[in-house]
Amino acid sequence: MFTSPVLWRQVGAQRGRLALGLLFVVLANAFALTWPWILRQAIDDLTAGLARPLTWYAALIVALASGEAIFRFLMRITLIGTSRRIEYQLRNELFAHLQRLETEYFLHMRTGDLVARATNDLNAVRQVLGPGILNLFNTLVVCGAAVGLMFSIDARLAAYIGLLLPMLTLVYLLFRGRIERRFGAVQEQFGALSNQAQENFAGIRVVKAYAQEQAEIDDFSRVSAEYVRRYLAQIRLSGLMWPLMTLVSGLGIVVLIYLGGRDVVEGRLSLGQFVQFNAYLGMLTWPMIALGWAVNLFQQGSASLKRVEAVLSRSPAVASSAEPRRMDALRGEIEFQGVSLRLGEATILSGIDLRIPAGATVALVGPVGAGKSSLVSLLPRVFDPGEGRVLVDGVDLRELDLEQLRRAIGYVPQETFLFSATLRENVALGVEGYEHGKLAEAVRIAQLEKDLEQLPRGLDTVIGERGVTLSGGQKQRAALARALLKDPAILILDDALSSVDTGTEAAILHGLRGVLRQRTSILISHRVSTVRDADLIVVLDGGRIVEQGTHQELLAAQGLYARMYRRQ
Repeated sequence: MFTSPVLWRQVGAQRGRLALGLLFVVLANAFALTWPWILRQAIDDLTAGLARPLTWYAALIVALASGEAIFRFLMRITLIGTSRRIEYQLRNELFAHLQRLETEYFLHMRTGDLVARATNDLNAVRQVLGPGILNLFNTLVVCGAAVGLMFSIDARLAAYIGLLLPMLTLVYLLFRGRIERRFGAVQEQFGALSNQAQENFAGIRVVKAYAQEQAEIDDFSRVSAEYVRRYLAQIRLSGLMWPLMTLVSGLGIVVLIYLGGRDVVEGRLSLGQFVQFNAYLGMLTWPMIALGWAVNLFQQGSASLKRVEAVLSRSPAVASSAEPRRMDALRGEIEFQGVSLRLGEATILSGIDLRIPAGATVALVGPVGAGKSSLVSLLPRVFDPGEGRVLVDGVDLRELDLEQLRRAIGYVPQETFLFSATLRENVALGVEGYEHGKLAEAVRIAQLEKDLEQLPRGLDTVIGERGVTLSGGQKQRAALARALLKDPAILILDDALSSVDTGTEAAILHGLRGVLRQRTSILISHRVSTVRDADLIVVLDGGRIVEQGTHQELLAAQGLYARMYRRQ
């Protein structure tokens, strides 16, 4: 676990705090290991009949106990606090890395599993860096010092006790790999459980509409039962290790009472020395048990860290080049040169050659699955083409600065996503320092003005998770207003009016005419009424361009577009 570069980077940043916390561990144990010596002196003085007052010894023991308490508090707050800081940094690093990963990665990862890695797994890593390191180092300090002091009192008796310590190592070796494997299985199932709950809550309206509450409850119960089964298997293993650790410590006490008692009776050991030796052995009991607990934490943390590293070690497939090219402003000229795209084993696009002049309005039409959305997704580099190039203003997109490119594109996808925030915050997403007049204009063009009267606080109404309080058409219009407020050089509307009635669509298209003339625009729609006025209409089928021209030219060609027009 501690060979992980991810962990070492964070630990290195906090090495000063960690070193201070470990120093407090040493000081706390220095006080703790001193009072048995004071107790020995008191008992031996009483046995010898010396008149030194007991209150003096009592005051010393209280002072030492107070010093121990202060430094134990400081060691805990320092080491546990440091582990929280490292957890905070790791979680931020994980979240930031997930933001940089390409969209395709999320097509193969369950949301619940990613949430589990950012919560449960990181908490397991934190437990190692806080309680785990604290108890491990405390055990090393106490064992080293206490055993050394025990040898100074009675080497023979300490040697007998020391013969039992390797049994602890044996217990550790027996349980090490199994605990890690079982905890990994637990975390994997927790991800499945989180995903099941997340999907159910997100789709609660569908569940209720189809009266599937009991079916979902049953499915969740099965996943939850498997989680409990795996957790119980891990707990049984951990639970077995603790009693074994206690048994080893108990054997030490048996040896001490038998052999140490004989030494006192035969005069080889004073009563004070016996009590001091017994106190040191007692100090070893909890560290030995804590060692088993710490080992358990290390195995769990190791399994969790591997899951976190599996995400952090993945390099984004879509990213800016080492020396990205920045341009003063993008005009919006687009060119696809021999572009092909494969996702997994499926060929989505093949041999696409298309040039779109800056400021032109181009429509993409075709049957479902023709590759229209995939084609426009190449512009903001949601995906990169497997073959060929996509150029903007004559520059390959892979050479441009990714952030500048995406800021220059307004993209309204088929599936509208709104955040659980106010409508104003959703419309102004990604636009800093916007003018209120421009916001109002974007809302007006998107035909969202009338709907504001129905909302309790207008634009400042919180619209719920995924915009649950809005209709499908309202969500689409909010997303359209968001893209318009951005004032992009390239505007992509991917079936952005599919949930809008024809009357509202006509009003939106009328308002968009001026907007479209000022930028390069790409429209995707299944309605011919939406695209008929475009400068160029491109017809796709099976991932290829099969026709292109104006509305009238395509009707005259009597091809796929004409058949679509007649059907509508």
